Amino acid sequence: MKYNPDIHHRRSIRLREYDYSANGAYFVTICTQARECLFGDISAGEMHLNEAGRMVETWWQKLPTKFFAVSVDTHITMPNHFHGIIRIVGAPPRGCPPLILTSKPGQPHPGQPHGDCPYDSLKPGRSHGVEKDGRPHGAARTVGDVMDWFKTMTTNAYIHGVKQSWWTPFPGRFWQRNYYERIIRNDEELAATREYIMYNPMKWAEDDENPES
Repeated sequence: MKYNPDIHHRRSIRLREYDYSANGAYFVTICTQARECLFGDISAGEMHLNEAGRMVETWWQKLPTKFFAVSVDTHITMPNHFHGIIRIVGAPPRGCPPLILTSKPGQPHPGQPHGDCPYDSLKPGRSHGVEKDGRPHGAARTVGDVMDWFKTMTTNAYIHGVKQSWWTPFPGRFWQRNYYERIIRNDEELAATREYIMYNPMKWAEDDENPES
């Protein structure tokens, strides 16, 4: 698929009046500080994750266990950045598991509930804690809330890896301060974005984030 600047550009285009807690799909990108390649390398058009890269993947998959209104879609960890699609789907009924989107063989079809309900606050008979704004604990207020948590958890895990496993130290900050997102407005754009993410390793030589490009 050819690069489409209307879909794939990484300049933040946050809309001032848009509600980023609204149900929908969002294409997000975060980059390491100074474009440091910390997560592995690309060979023959395929991404080969190191321990740090696998750590980032693990925390991405944990997003639905932290935010019950969030499911995760297609994603890719690149040597120095991460692309993914977040869906805000609304809170599930009491006692029901979250929606986890996956296309791996043998896994549930996209949108199919998967696993037992991991949220004590959603199980029948349990008290329901609330945040200061009145939302239940674990409710994502915005896409920014989700990304802030993801960046915090992966930063802490990477620091642990530096101390315990001699991972490459990072210069000052792990991730760049900002992140990039785009609202995915229809099925056609969703399909194009998924394809862009999946084929990203094949385009690494031309990638703006590639320090050698």
